[in-house]
Amino acid sequence: MTDVDLDTEPARYPPPAPRRGWPVLAVLVLAVLVFLVGGAGGAYQGKLTEVQKNDNAAFLPESAESTIAANEAATFVTVQTIPGFVVYHRDGPLTPEDRASIARAGEAVAGVDGVDATGMTPTQYSADGTTAAQYVPLVAKKDGTDVTGDQLAATEQQVMDAAKAAATAELEVLPAGPGGLLVAFIDAFEGLDSTLLFAAVLVVIAILLVVYRSPVLWFFPLLSAGLALGLSSMLIYLLAKAEVLTLTGQSQGILMVLVLGAGTDYALLLISRYREELHHFPNRFDAMIRAWRESAPAITASALTVVLGLLCLGFSELNSNKGLGPVAAIGIGCTYLVMMTFLPVFLALAGRWVFWPRIPHVDHAADLATHGWWGRIAAAVGRRDRPAWVGATALLVVLFAVGIGSLHTSGLTSAENFTNTPDAVTGQQIYDTHFDPGTGAPAVIVTNADQVDAVMAAAAATPGVSTAPGSVCLQVDYAKLAELAKLGAGTGSALPAGCPPPILTVQPIDGRTVVNATLADSYDSPEALATVDRLRDAVHAVPGADALVGGSTAATADVQAASVRDRNVIIPIVLAVIFVVLALLLRALLAPVILIATVVLSFAATLGVCGFVFTHVFHFAGADPSFPLFAFVFLVALGIDYNIFLMTRVREEAQRHGTRAGVLRGLAVTGGVITSAGIVLAATFAVLGVLPLVFLAEVGFAVAFGVLLDTVVVRSVLVPALSHDIGRAIWWPSALSHADR
Repeated sequence: MTDVDLDTEPARYPPPAPRRGWPVLAVLVLAVLVFLVGGAGGAYQGKLTEVQKNDNAAFLPESAESTIAANEAATFVTVQTIPGFVVYHRDGPLTPEDRASIARAGEAVAGVDGVDATGMTPTQYSADGTTAAQYVPLVAKKDGTDVTGDQLAATEQQVMDAAKAAATAELEVLPAGPGGLLVAFIDAFEGLDSTLLFAAVLVVIAILLVVYRSPVLWFFPLLSAGLALGLSSMLIYLLAKAEVLTLTGQSQGILMVLVLGAGTDYALLLISRYREELHHFPNRFDAMIRAWRESAPAITASALTVVLGLLCLGFSELNSNKGLGPVAAIGIGCTYLVMMTFLPVFLALAGRWVFWPRIPHVDHAADLATHGWWGRIAAAVGRRDRPAWVGATALLVVLFAVGIGSLHTSGLTSAENFTNTPDAVTGQQIYDTHFDPGTGAPAVIVTNADQVDAVMAAAAATPGVSTAPGSVCLQVDYAKLAELAKLGAGTGSALPAGCPPPILTVQPIDGRTVVNATLADSYDSPEALATVDRLRDAVHAVPGADALVGGSTAATADVQAASVRDRNVIIPIVLAVIFVVLALLLRALLAPVILIATVVLSFAATLGVCGFVFTHVFHFAGADPSFPLFAFVFLVALGIDYNIFLMTRVREEAQRHGTRAGVLRGLAVTGGVITSAGIVLAATFAVLGVLPLVFLAEVGFAVAFGVLLDTVVVRSVLVPALSHDIGRAIWWPSALSHADR
């Protein structure tokens, strides 16, 4: 191994000015179009919540058992609902005045538009007399039309307003059940487009001020990112409205930070190269053309890698993942378009003054970026390459081992999904304490009518199904119950203990009927999920029944099972796609293998740190089964970006100076800009923590930490040290691997 003095190269004089032609004209035309369309698209950013879908049914494919069961069960009712409760509680026994006000509240709630009043049942009172609960199903689909998340949230708010207005002042009035928790989840994204974006923008401005040390330059990448977000929001809104893709609140949150973070990354790389070329070209337009041409391959490869990696989510069984893939890919594609058209034109038109007070002048200085910290770091890596990459690898292995045993991805209950405690979580806790926790969200069994008795017997005998009278019954026909209610007083009509009489149950349709089985545990608890698995085994075993199990718990179980399947299928596909892109870009086979191996090792180390931090620092109850897949796709696709930025420059330098010298020069020249880009991307993803959802907080932490680990350890030490140690063989089998140096 030979040492390389990075400061001894003769001054680099500029080649002839780049030719201007139709490519430059095309960029100018696209820049104008991007500015106009992206600016108009900003109005669609606030409208994305109108086309969100956040319920389990929107996540699941048509082939899921719970989806098939839900579709069959829907034929027995005119209105599909989401079960929910209004809980009334005081520390002491409810007074007669309390009970009278609760009755009035029930009547007021029944009159709220969006509540299925025919499905409401008589008010329940707890054994200790301190709590009452009214079953208030929210209309989720009527006459084939889905109710949007915004409409559900508005209905739930009207329900709570009506209940609180009628109840006595001493009563605590809270939502509960799947409906209340779903609306709490939807409410968690309220103001997403303002709160999250505002926080992310502030973070990026602060970092760019430090990086550029200019009071002006930070505005250019941020304005460009804003146009990219507007352009992508318009496209995504139109596609989601046409039901071409599924947009969830999670996808929208990730879209914003992804566009801002990736856009700033691309801008940093382009602006860094532009500043470098301004030292060699007196004409700023010539400098930008050269900077554009030199940085375009790396930025294009980076964007293409991320887009293809995200589109691999199309192999997912979950509609939410299938939707996230194109949503995020559209965001990256629009970001790439803006950063490669509008940004360079805007910068070139603005002139050199945007770099004030560090304005670059034509001085033909040689490799200015190699001086300073990164030049010394590169020299140190070159002197002790093998100890450096061995030590970096050992560090990553230790980080993986420290916490991987603490990472639990078996799922979270609805209450555990929040980093705060919304009213629906408090209400659910009170409800579970005072009532049968499985009430209101039963398992829904669709079966052949001629085997219904055998199916009911099998269900009743399943451990985890409630043994209280009336726990396993034919579904009530709510239209008939509503007619009965007209003969009584108040909402609903009292039914005898046990199952309702046949006159009040649904009649078979095409030889099929519906059975409801109340679970002994809360519908989203691990115990309830295990009960659904046993229940499916039991009813599937009934000969000739063709029984299917659906309901809220079954849908959650199917989502978790699909998440595990997606993780096992998609991760290898993403690795294969990234390998192909890297092989074509670097024109080598060994280098892509090494780069992917280092990023995967970094991902494993990140999971280990996440396991330790989630459990022992944040005290989260666990992680969603889809967390490893999300973390992998973003970390590997985004983490490989920095290796692309590094290795494309290394290859460029290696062709002039040899591989080992090229590695050190590439590290020195790109060190500052790539580190800055990594810090920006990490900071933007960390901003996801402002939303009160555990899943997004975990994804934000994982990507932020993983990107910093990639930037500081993998790209700065491990990859260059290993490449320097291997030498020219890293380019095998290309001609560069046989070069003399």
